Amino acid sequence: MTTNARMRQIGWIVLLAVSFAALLALTFKVNAVKGQVRLVERQIIAAQQHKLMLETEFQTRASQHQLSNWNAVEFGYDAPRADQYVEHERELAALGAPRGMDAPRPIRFALASKVEAAEENIFADWLGEEDAPTTRPAPPSGRSSGGTLAQRLARPSALAAADIAP
Repeated sequence: MTTNARMRQIGWIVLLAVSFAALLALTFKVNAVKGQVRLVERQIIAAQQHKLMLETEFQTRASQHQLSNWNAVEFGYDAPRADQYVEHERELAALGAPRGMDAPRPIRFALASKVEAAEENIFADWLGEEDAPTTRPAPPSGRSSGGTLAQRLARPSALAAADIAP
């Protein structure tokens, strides 16, 4: 009887080992399938996002024609023409509304005096001739006579000089 009991114990151990091996193989297979499902889910989400982006772009491009029609017919918008550009800042200022009665006075900047210009020329020998600051006299009428905007703004005007004087 001992051999029968011993054979039964060995049989149960073998059955248990086979069951454990089958459970382990099944677990690996389930995890592999879960990984594939997650990968497919990510691909589905990416495809949905790409589809949404394409739909948005298609709707945007399709509505550009509609927006163009609305701009032309209902709102009267057109692309700017060459005669709509202003030549310089005075023309732009002429387009603005006049200042109201209670509006504050515009801020004016003081001009550099001749003493400050002389002090700048003290350092001319250190800077060299090409780097030395140059001073330019203003036009006698106080009106700008061309040049870039920065050059015209750097020139003093008669109106600004009158506001600075005490």
